[in-house]
Amino acid sequence: MTEPENTERLVSENEALKRRVEELTDFIENGSMPLHWVNGEGVIIWANQAELNLLGYQKEEYIGFPIQNFHADSEVIENLLNKLSNYETVQDFPARLKCKNGDIKYVSISSNVFQQDNKFIHTRCFTKDITELVLEEKRKSEYQQKLIENEERLRLAITASNLGTWDLDFTTGIMQISSEMQTMLGIDFDRDDSGIILNYVYPDDKKAVSDFVSKLKHGKVIGPFDFVCRFLKSRNIMIWIKVQGTTYMNLENEIQRMIGCVLDITDIKNSEEKNAKLVSIVNSSYDAIVSKTLNGIVSSWNAAAEDMFGYDAKDMLGQPILRIIPEDRLEEEDFILERMRAGEPINHFETKRITKIGKLLDVSLTISPIRNESGEITGISKIVRDISEKKQEERRKNDFVSMVSHELKTPLTSILLCAQAMQRNFQNGNIDLGNKLAQRIEIQSKRMTSMIQDFLSLARIGEGKIQLRFEQFQLLGLIEEVVDEARYISNKHVIKINCNDSFEVLADRDKIGQVLTNLLSNAVKYSPRGGTVIIGCEKIDEGNINIYVSDQGVGISKSDQKKLFNRFFRVEKEEIAHISGFGIGLFIVAEVLHYHNTNIQVESTIGEGSKFHFILENKG
Repeated sequence: MTEPENTERLVSENEALKRRVEELTDFIENGSMPLHWVNGEGVIIWANQAELNLLGYQKEEYIGFPIQNFHADSEVIENLLNKLSNYETVQDFPARLKCKNGDIKYVSISSNVFQQDNKFIHTRCFTKDITELVLEEKRKSEYQQKLIENEERLRLAITASNLGTWDLDFTTGIMQISSEMQTMLGIDFDRDDSGIILNYVYPDDKKAVSDFVSKLKHGKVIGPFDFVCRFLKSRNIMIWIKVQGTTYMNLENEIQRMIGCVLDITDIKNSEEKNAKLVSIVNSSYDAIVSKTLNGIVSSWNAAAEDMFGYDAKDMLGQPILRIIPEDRLEEEDFILERMRAGEPINHFETKRITKIGKLLDVSLTISPIRNESGEITGISKIVRDISEKKQEERRKNDFVSMVSHELKTPLTSILLCAQAMQRNFQNGNIDLGNKLAQRIEIQSKRMTSMIQDFLSLARIGEGKIQLRFEQFQLLGLIEEVVDEARYISNKHVIKINCNDSFEVLADRDKIGQVLTNLLSNAVKYSPRGGTVIIGCEKIDEGNINIYVSDQGVGISKSDQKKLFNRFFRVEKEEIAHISGFGIGLFIVAEVLHYHNTNIQVESTIGEGSKFHFILENKG
């Protein structure tokens, strides 16, 4: 073979070897079996991704740390390291490892030592997750113990049972009554040869019981039987009893004997009554109450669930609960079912659910396992509360706090800058500039005062502490004051007053001034292109005055008009997105006018403008 051919062959073999090494490296680094190396000092020097995923650590949180840090049992890891230090090979060594989130993983470790020149280099450890196997064994052990305990309870219950028994001989007509039955029924005779015991049957049940006994005597009931009735104990205490028995025939096929027992079921009947009340409560609840199997199949669906999710009970019964869970939250159902199977309730779990029409709801779930009389978990009960309004309110409040912080900083910054500019120019004697800066400081100060007044009003309204001082005053004078303050807001608008100086009202002058200031400020803000703003009043009849503020602004849609006076509501519109505000001004307007026994009204057309108006009684 020529030298070039040798070179080509070596290159080819090197490339093949390189690919092989890369494949082996990838197999070890990204294989599904968790692997790690520990040096002679017990420090982790390498771990593959499966090892990190198993315990939830990042490389920098795991590699370079003593292996003891991640073992739950110090004596176990000491024993394991001793074995490896003596160059022993360990196979399926049981241990418990600590996860990053605090969970404990049960594992079995298989390991031996990599040596070079009889020197300990590092261990080669394979970690196998056996958590489910261990937990399953524990569950089996617990179930077996519970089974033994239940069997013992059953034996004791049978032994200690106070069932009353009776034996009726049709030949003699005598019924023998056990002492337990005497105690249960509160009677003082141990035999009845004339049917006296029927006299103790509750009056409303006596005819039905007598008819049944007559059928027994005439052979119309053959074999096992039972019936339920009420019985009057001593002192006229009413109890519910269940009578069970069977008939025995002679060779002529005639009833010869009946043997049976009596059980006091008063507690059961009371429970049935309680259950009936519970069913009534469930059906009338405002919260959705749903039950499902341990496999997530709906087994009950109350009226509130129908209203909340839009599905009738017939549409949901027997169907997977996944129908109301959004696709991006399907894993929650596995989590819930796992917790329920383990008997762990879940309280106030906030998540989202989807209605029949595809609407997402914010909900709070309270989920509990349903157990039978033996304590076994047979199903799941779930209470679903719609918290969409609460969540929306929280979001609005958060937005409000953020806006308050921003809006208060803006005028403060402006005031600070103007004050600094005045200081710098003071020695220059620039009076004109000083006057302009002073005007800006006054404007920003008034803006802050207005905002703070709104915040205080909002707080007082929320606490129900708003107070009014009624006085008779001239409307025109108040309107002129409001307009004088508003002229500093914008030089792009013409503000006109249209009000007769004879109009007087009885109201809280400051509060009505706050209402007009809010309406006028909004009229200017939401007319970004300028135009004419009119504030005025007009007599609508002999006793009332209509007070209004109109603008030529962007207008308000019909849908937004319905929510306009809600707290924290702001119109979302691209052309006014830059306009600051808290969504409280019109809420305060509406509340203040409510305290004056009147309402704010709005008329608006998109692109043409808006008119806000309210009515006060004319005292002029």
